[in-house]
Formats: sequence, structure tokens, C-alpha cells
Amino acid sequence: MAKTNPFEFIQQVRAETSKVTWPTRRETVVTSIMVLIMVAMASVFFLIADQILSWIVGLVLGING
Repeated sequence: MAKTNPFEFIQQVRAETSKVTWPTRRETVVTSIMVLIMVAMASVFFLIADQILSWIVGLVLGING
């Protein structure tokens, strides 16, 4: 692989960066909100699953209080 000097590398990076389609502020906000909602839903799901499994293990081991 041919080595490029730092100046050429920076030019190549700028050229590639200009080809990127950056999201708008609105798209970023909407996507972030969707991620937070999914994280909250996953947290609730795993909390409920953990409580159910804990209850089942307690019944099996006879330590349910």
C-alpha cells in the first residue's frame, strides 16, 4: 500500500467528509427520543422478567417471603 503524506491524507478526508449526508437537527432529536423510549421499554421488560424469575426461584428453593 502506497504511503500518502499528511497533506494528501487531510485532502482525502475532507473529500470523503463532503460526500456524507448529515442528518438534520430534527432527525437527530427524533432518533434520540426513539432510542430513549426503547431503552425505557427494555428496562421495564427486564425489570419484570427479573422479578418473575426471582419469584420462581424463591418458590423452587422455598425461600419466598
